[in-house]
Amino acid sequence: MAAATQDAVLGGAVDLARSAALEIAEHPADVGEHLGYTVDADRLVSHRFACTAKGYRGWVWTVTLSRVPRARKATVCEAVLLPGDDAVLAPAWVPWDERLRPGDIGPGDVLPFRADDPRLEPGFTPTGDPEVDEVAIGELALARARVLSPVGLAEAAERWYRGRQGPASAGAVASAGDCQTCGFLIPLQGSLGTVFGVCANAWSPDDGKVVALEHGCGAHSETDVEPRPSEWPEVPVASELVVEPTAAVVGGGEVAGREAAGGEAGGEVAGREAAGDVVGDVPAEDEGPAEQPEP
Repeated sequence: MAAATQDAVLGGAVDLARSAALEIAEHPADVGEHLGYTVDADRLVSHRFACTAKGYRGWVWTVTLSRVPRARKATVCEAVLLPGDDAVLAPAWVPWDERLRPGDIGPGDVLPFRADDPRLEPGFTPTGDPEVDEVAIGELALARARVLSPVGLAEAAERWYRGRQGPASAGAVASAGDCQTCGFLIPLQGSLGTVFGVCANAWSPDDGKVVALEHGCGAHSETDVEPRPSEWPEVPVASELVVEPTAAVVGGGEVAGREAAGGEAGGEVAGREAAGDVVGDVPAEDEGPAEQPEP
């Protein structure tokens, strides 16, 4: 295909292109300087103008002009606002079922059914053999429409091992013992049981979660706290306290008892004196006037 030739008529119709851009712009000031034009085909040219509107950095007004053969008049085909090379663009649209990430599902949310989910494969179909069916259905629980495929098992093991319940977490590195020696570990069946188990310790931060056998925490059943010296000073304490009475102690106690009894009596007398109740030389009560002799 031959390259399009330059068109002087269309290339020079800058004013016509600007007027078309002003018609679709919200404000006349939103149409900036002329950035040039490109030849799209014979007698088809697109003029570009800078967009100065707020929030549209890097966008350009694009006005496409054309003319009929041997005509000297340009006409407007279309005028649009297009992003440039350094334009600010919104992220590419992604369907909602592809935007979801683990942890986004809340109460009441339902994921769409995926018939071709690579993490699943068809479940076990009973064969009629009691021994085979008992193992597959009773022990391996494969009597479901779909079960985990090797891809699903590998993804789950990788996610669990590298997660917070793996051997590289901060709690596992600081622990003194790993989960495979803990009495609170519930082993898993199948291939995952060689690497993982379920924690059943209520004091552990991983209670009820799948943990790697190399994981660990401070609630291990077989570890203990290292003894530390007491911060209290060492004070000698007598193992037995025996009091033996002596003559000096007994005599001193009797004297002290008599002095205490005398002190109480003196205090009682002092109290009565203060109240006017005098003990000792108390004057006889007034018995009235003496009898007078008869005349």
